[in-house]
Amino acid sequence: MMSTRALGLGAALRKAAFSPSVVRNQVVLRNTLGKRFIQIETITPSTEQNILNQQRLKRPSSPHFTIYQPQLTWVASIANRITGVGLSVLLYGFSIAYLVAPTTFDSQHVVEVVAGLPEGVKYAGKAILAAPFSFHAFNGLRHLSWDVVKFTTVKGVYATGYVVLGATAISTAVLTFLK
Repeated sequence: MMSTRALGLGAALRKAAFSPSVVRNQVVLRNTLGKRFIQIETITPSTEQNILNQQRLKRPSSPHFTIYQPQLTWVASIANRITGVGLSVLLYGFSIAYLVAPTTFDSQHVVEVVAGLPEGVKYAGKAILAAPFSFHAFNGLRHLSWDVVKFTTVKGVYATGYVVLGATAISTAVLTFLK
C-alpha cells in the first residue's frame, strides 16, 4: 500500500477495486454503443484524385478579388512587394551585366547612351525609375514606424498610406525634372 501512495495511485486503485461491477459494465457498454460504425469503401487512386479535384473546384480562392473592395492597405502592400522586386531585378541585372561586359556597361558608356536619347524618353525613363524608388522608400519608412508601434490604428494606417502616396507623387516629380 505504501508504494501506491508514493506513486499517487492509491485513490485510483481503491476506486477501481471497490466500485460495483454494474457501474464498470455500464461504462463499457456506453463506450461500445457510443461508437459510430463507418462504412468503408475501397477506391482507386484516380477516383480519389477526381473526388479531390471536385472538392477543390467548389472552394473560393483567397483573397477573392471579386467580392472584396480594394483597400489602400492591401493595394499598398502588393505595390510595395512589386516595387521591391522590380528594383532588385534592375540592380542585380545591371550588376550581372557589368560583371559580364565591364567595358560596355561602365559609367562613361551609360552616360553617352543616355545623353543620345531624346528629352521625352529621358523624362519618361527618369519617372519610371523614380516612382518605384520613391514609393518603396517612403513605404519602408511607414513600415519602420509600425515596427516601433506608431500609427498602428486603422486611422493611422490609412493616414500614413495617403502620406506615402502624396510624398511619392511629389518626390517622383522632383526627381523626374531634376537636372
